[in-house]
Amino acid sequence: MSPMRLIILLVAAAAAAGAALMVRNLSQPPAPASAPEETASNEAPEIVEEPKTPVLVATRDLAVGDLLLPGDVEWREWPEAQLNVNYFTKELAPTAMEDVANSVVRTAIYESEPVLPQKIVEKGDTGYMAALLTPGMRAVSVEISTDSASGGFILPNDRVDVLLTYNVELEGADGTYDRPTTTTILENVRVLAIDQLFNSGSQFAIGSTATVELEPSQARLIVMAERLGTVSLALRSLRDAEPGGPTLARTDFLIDVMPFSEGSAPEPSSPARSSTREEQVTVYRDGQASVETPGGS
Repeated sequence: MSPMRLIILLVAAAAAAGAALMVRNLSQPPAPASAPEETASNEAPEIVEEPKTPVLVATRDLAVGDLLLPGDVEWREWPEAQLNVNYFTKELAPTAMEDVANSVVRTAIYESEPVLPQKIVEKGDTGYMAALLTPGMRAVSVEISTDSASGGFILPNDRVDVLLTYNVELEGADGTYDRPTTTTILENVRVLAIDQLFNSGSQFAIGSTATVELEPSQARLIVMAERLGTVSLALRSLRDAEPGGPTLARTDFLIDVMPFSEGSAPEPSSPARSSTREEQVTVYRDGQASVETPGGS
């Protein structure tokens, strides 16, 4: 074989070997990329809890004039970032739950809302009685005894009827004579307090004074009734009581007995001024008590 032919064969064999190598490389899958290094730890990211502190909140909606009773407030966790300097916190005021008991709501407080000192009137504070009153109403104190107040079973927030016992002059065969009679002059009256007892936590409330809630004209009626005779309170049953309902008043009765117009005083000889003892009545205005003598409008 000639040298030229041998060279051609060697070149052809080398080309074939190179082509075969190229085909093999193209047919093989690419080598997998190296897996990234695993994190040093398989733990979940740490969650940092927001610091909280117990705050005194309302457990129900509280309207103006409501009395704070046990169960109306509770301690609840509150985010420290949202604290108000006026909130009752367990750290700074641990006895707040007991301290606000029997307070009166001055401004409406809603369920789950923190209790603020500005929204309540604590017992003993100025304006406590005024906060108990329904807007437009008046507080009038009436002398009572065990006999005239259902044996001490009348409690604050009860509803009562007010009875007046007085003497009427009758004509008989032997002349005129007096006979006692009793009539209901007010119905469905709310009792605010017995002496200084404002809540109904006890079973009995024996006192010498009952403070009742009345409209202005009804307040004048009961003051004049005390001048005419003896006032007694009759307890209404829970079924007959109408919280928030109207208080019926027998103003026509006193008009019949005292026919003088409002703002004028009867003559000394008038039967309206002749019957009973001089008395004094405690009247509450803006949380302050004043002692007055009945007999005026």
